[in-house]
Amino acid sequence: MKVFSSIAACLVSVYVWIAGLILVGIILSVALLISLVAPPEATDRFLKKACRFLLAALFIRVDAEGMGHVVPGRTAVFMANHVSAFDVPLLEGYIPVSFRGVEAAEHFSWPLYGWVIRRLGTVPIHRENVRASARSMDRAGSLLTDSRSLVILPEGGRTKDGRMLPFKRMPFVLAKQAGADIVPIGLSGLFRLKAKHSWIIRPTRVKIRFGPPLRVEKTANWTAEELRDAVRVEIEKLVERP
Repeated sequence: MKVFSSIAACLVSVYVWIAGLILVGIILSVALLISLVAPPEATDRFLKKACRFLLAALFIRVDAEGMGHVVPGRTAVFMANHVSAFDVPLLEGYIPVSFRGVEAAEHFSWPLYGWVIRRLGTVPIHRENVRASARSMDRAGSLLTDSRSLVILPEGGRTKDGRMLPFKRMPFVLAKQAGADIVPIGLSGLFRLKAKHSWIIRPTRVKIRFGPPLRVEKTANWTAEELRDAVRVEIEKLVERP
């Protein structure tokens, strides 16, 4: 019985990889074309719908909670735990406002995906270069001052065992300098869906849960370290344990 279960898991994973890569290629191609002829908001709208369709087509069921905590028109930094490669379509599809992201610089060299995130204004961050990372944070801060919300995954990398990694300090320095609210987000079920070093994908139910924002009026006098620790506690509350 265990052998049949393993074979089934492999077959499902093969389907998800093949179907997923084809769909992602189509979605990115269309997004790139839209970005060339229409304002960024049009590409954002398309990607939100396309990412929801992608997850549904791969039999990934999504529960979204707390979306009412997101205030349209109010600039914020959205921060979530980083679990899986599926974090990106989940966040893109279910954060109900337009935003820009901060991503590893090497992603910008990927065909199609790199072209699209560059067109969208995603900020590249060089994780191994402190000075370059600081410049990236300055660029991200300029987006916040231009009233554009950001998504930052403060662990800086995906978990290897399902537990959250230590949070980097720099995103919280950025949030304080920009005077922006922080909206905590808990992602659950994604480690079971796909772990970092495994090719097996198990379509399952996942959850994205938004918490109450940490308002800048409340956190203005906190240090970056105090803010970092408080946000971690809030995200931990939002993540469901298996």
